[in-house]
Amino acid sequence: MAAMAGLSLRRTRLNPAIRELTREIRPVVGQFIQPLFVVESLSEREAVPGLNDVWRDTPESLVQQVRADLQKGVSKFLLFGVPAEKTTANFDHSFTAAQIARVRQEFSDDVWLAADVCLCSSTTHGHCGIVNEQGDYVDNEDSVAALATAALQYAQAGADCVAPSDMMDGRVAAIRTQLDNAGLDRTLIMSYSAKFHSGFYGPFRVAADSAPGDNIKLTDRASYQIDPARPSDAFLSSQRDAEEGADILMVKPGMPYLDVLADLSARIAKPWAVYQTSGESAALELLTQAGLARRERINAEAWTAFLRAGAAMIISYDARHAHDWLSSE
Repeated sequence: MAAMAGLSLRRTRLNPAIRELTREIRPVVGQFIQPLFVVESLSEREAVPGLNDVWRDTPESLVQQVRADLQKGVSKFLLFGVPAEKTTANFDHSFTAAQIARVRQEFSDDVWLAADVCLCSSTTHGHCGIVNEQGDYVDNEDSVAALATAALQYAQAGADCVAPSDMMDGRVAAIRTQLDNAGLDRTLIMSYSAKFHSGFYGPFRVAADSAPGDNIKLTDRASYQIDPARPSDAFLSSQRDAEEGADILMVKPGMPYLDVLADLSARIAKPWAVYQTSGESAALELLTQAGLARRERINAEAWTAFLRAGAAMIISYDARHAHDWLSSE
């Protein structure tokens, strides 16, 4: 105790220079992935409610947004396509594939482009798969087949990475098989391997037009997304996806599941992504708008927490501001 009494921890906190020198976690813009929404039915882009500088883009404004993001140092993107026509089966993925091809043609290898793979924006009911005739169950086998078809089309269009977010069993293996058989063995799979049934997805579901509707018995996604009270499922799901061929694993949401991220990243030796969800971003934005916090500081703190818990990359709606905000901190 006598030796500890002479220990000064404050000397390495005294000024900005020494704090910078002794910092162990340093978020940099190269670790960020910016989500993008492109909507077939829009003639003009529109803001996503609750979020700061996040848009539902037209095909034309999408290209302009990517160009603007590149100028801010952001070169990695996660694309969500929202087709105009919704159905229950036999999905047409040509709109999203065309936007991938357009971005690739416009920017070549200057961008790294991941394509979200799900059916929720394409279905009349808003679920992530094909629902049975009774409307009370998402059929796993049929859904996986449809997801693998979508992933193949996105990869053929030029996506560097396909990102299944549906939480069906076995979809990573099916996608990997489709890609490899088509000679697309260099296309990565970033699996939403630990995606929880969360209340933090609100603004996203507006942006992607993907909220489960009341026109079906199955009114939420609890039957296929992970229960927040069962973290062991997150390990089993992530371990399975790694074995099936996923190159990158993910925890979503981020802040409420830092314990899960820390545990999984220590147990499974894969690169880990974390998704700072729309609800998380909206909560921070509300603090900012109420004058209760500085936007730059609270985001930098959240991003630092993600890296501290084991994330290698951060999917954030505020990625396009990361360079400026981190520089100010």
